[in-house]
Amino acid sequence: MPRTREQLEVEARSLPREERARLAEALIASLDEDSEIERQWAAEAERRAAELDAGAVHTIPADQVFAELDELLAE
Repeated sequence: MPRTREQLEVEARSLPREERARLAEALIASLDEDSEIERQWAAEAERRAAELDAGAVHTIPADQVFAELDELLAE
């Protein structure tokens, strides 16, 4: 006899935090109707992370970005 959603939820809640997070991510991903878009975003994130790691690009602190934006908007 298949388990009910409530039974599965009770079992899932007994998992360690990290395992619950993985399960939640997998369940949410299974709802995604367009996995190709998700795959492309993951590839883009990996590409950007590799650029940062290689020193090919640099980051700008958020407070600097907002300060520059404030200056632009004040003009």
